[in-house]
Amino acid sequence: MQELRRTARARGAAPGEVWLVNDPYRGGTHLPDITVVPPVFDDAGETLIFWVASRGHHADVGGIAPGSMSPRATTIEEEGVYIDNFKLVDAGRFREAELVALLTGARYPARNPVQNVADLKAQIAANEKGVRELRKMIDSFGFDVVQAYMGHVQDNAAESVRRVLDRLADCAFSYEMDQGTVIQVKITVDKEKREATVDFTGTSPQQGDNFNAPAPVTRAAVLYVFRVMVEDEIPMNAGCLRPIRIVVPEGSMLAPAYPAAVVAGNVETSQAVTNCLFGALGAMAASQGTMNNLTFGNDAYQYYETICSGSPAGPGFDGTDAVHVHMTNSRLTDPEILESRFPVLLEDFHVRIGSGGKGRWQAGGGTYRRIRFLEEMECALLSSHRRVPPFGIEGGAAGEVGHAFVRRLSGEEVPLAGCDQTLLKAGEAVIAVTPTAGGCGDPELRGTGGQG
Repeated sequence: MQELRRTARARGAAPGEVWLVNDPYRGGTHLPDITVVPPVFDDAGETLIFWVASRGHHADVGGIAPGSMSPRATTIEEEGVYIDNFKLVDAGRFREAELVALLTGARYPARNPVQNVADLKAQIAANEKGVRELRKMIDSFGFDVVQAYMGHVQDNAAESVRRVLDRLADCAFSYEMDQGTVIQVKITVDKEKREATVDFTGTSPQQGDNFNAPAPVTRAAVLYVFRVMVEDEIPMNAGCLRPIRIVVPEGSMLAPAYPAAVVAGNVETSQAVTNCLFGALGAMAASQGTMNNLTFGNDAYQYYETICSGSPAGPGFDGTDAVHVHMTNSRLTDPEILESRFPVLLEDFHVRIGSGGKGRWQAGGGTYRRIRFLEEMECALLSSHRRVPPFGIEGGAAGEVGHAFVRRLSGEEVPLAGCDQTLLKAGEAVIAVTPTAGGCGDPELRGTGGQG
């Protein structure tokens, strides 16, 4: 967002404009996440006073597979249409023809630009609602008061995080991923200044696959973790990072350079960064550490979902069965909606009771999900923890690794790799068995008091 603001200012943002971006190297995350941003000017239309933004994950923005999340992508252009600050609205005019040309003019164009256009109009409308509510506040309280209170919110967040730092000590953690890459973090606390440095030096270099996480994703993971550590009801905001200095080596898999592929970095490596930070802080065991990203589609349909597992255990609490946690930031589609809008049948979706990592405090149970296709579709899976089990803490057991299969028309179940892509015929099914989170504490002490 900061990078987008700087670029829009440099290009001369004006009233009646709306900007569009999905550039992972300049404030974006991965290409399906499109951010729509209008500047907000004063009543005279002369002074830029605020920005409003909405970010939406689009079902498809092109690339080499429907859903724009192919595990085979090795460069950014193979992941879809790359957009670096496109002017979506100019002087109040929606630039639809130019937008369609952008979406269809890439090497791997968007498959359903009509849907993209409709979704972007919805994002513009959402932003306009935000602008109107912002102006209502200004009318009620005055610009100076609104601006001051926005500052107060960030000041309070910064102080809340400083109180977290007051009780932390220096710590470090190393987190191995299935590909053999390692995320390394060292957290150093300056008690006098009430500040901390989060240093990812030692993390593996930029990869040839798409598990590179853009620097904004890494920053967001740090923001999330320290907000979670605050034991108070505060809104998520940039003030949380004021006391935190983040060091990410350029050219590492957490700060890749163009044209690195990044789609799994946003959805998978972000989970690994989060687990690594919580591991260093000793706050909780590893979550399933993946979003189990399942995409499928053809020229007519494109669909993307993330599949939940159990949440991790931590000192004094059990995990919860079958919930989305940490960076997933989504919910599964209701079965009735899924089956009414797409040519699929959800044959089985259940909780694997007791599959979470064991410990004095036990992780929640993972899930099993089986979807049968009623039309021929391309299907892709981006997932992690198929080789390395999610860690436990304080003597707690690790969780289970995940598995995936395709059930062919013959009835044979063919294993899928953690990152895989295949064609399914009508009548065939994909099966996902999620990894499970880690436990906390010696399992022998469970039932001795204090468990959740």
